[in-house]
Amino acid sequence: MLHGAGQDADDFALGTGMNLAAESGGCIVVYPEQGTSANMFRCWNWFRPADRVRDSGEASIIAGITREVMASFEIDPTRVFIAGMSAGAAMAVNLAVTHPDLYSAAGIHSGLAFGVADEAFSAMNAMRMGNGTAQLSTARDAIGVCRAVPLIVFHGDQDTTVHPLNAEGLMQMHQSLMLGTDEACASVITDFGQVEQGYPYTRNTYRRGSCGEVFGEQWLIHGLGHAWSGGDPNATHTDPRGPHAAQEMMRFFEAVANAR
Repeated sequence: MLHGAGQDADDFALGTGMNLAAESGGCIVVYPEQGTSANMFRCWNWFRPADRVRDSGEASIIAGITREVMASFEIDPTRVFIAGMSAGAAMAVNLAVTHPDLYSAAGIHSGLAFGVADEAFSAMNAMRMGNGTAQLSTARDAIGVCRAVPLIVFHGDQDTTVHPLNAEGLMQMHQSLMLGTDEACASVITDFGQVEQGYPYTRNTYRRGSCGEVFGEQWLIHGLGHAWSGGDPNATHTDPRGPHAAQEMMRFFEAVANAR
């Protein structure tokens, strides 16, 4: 679980409610924490080319932490997942793209597609405008693993920090990874919901063919800003009025693991 800017591990754990959601499935949750020495805003440096490759930088460090925990607790390698919010979500995308052999699925809340920026200025532009283009070829060529990681994506349509168009770009990237040029193999089912005394939402479910495996979900929460959906209001960047993102991520992760 990768926190966003200005957050620490305790704040993120409280705000997301992921500990409780994961406990029901017997999962261990790990909260790496970014220090101010690496980024003054405590952001993961998701946009830097050196931090989005397999064998160096922050992506490699987080993958190393994952492997260390797996070895320490004898964790089933088919049940390893990564998730994050904002800068943490963008870094989780980096890990999903560069380590498809390590992670079975990823949960992306208010994040961005892979490689839409190379430094701080272009990162801010991509966040605010949602006009970045995913850059995948070099990253995928270096991996040698023919697998794309299923994604569940959450975004608020009133997010003024990371524009909701970024979720669209992320899902377009994801479909290209999962299906290549054979777009006819994808089907999308759209349904609508409403949280009691909370926000309405639209959910798109992506399948291979009309009744094949689910490889992605995209949740657009209407009225939600830059906040973890269904989170604890006693923490930062949360809004309890949306669907419970942590519970939905755990449901999705479990379904992906059972399908493998």
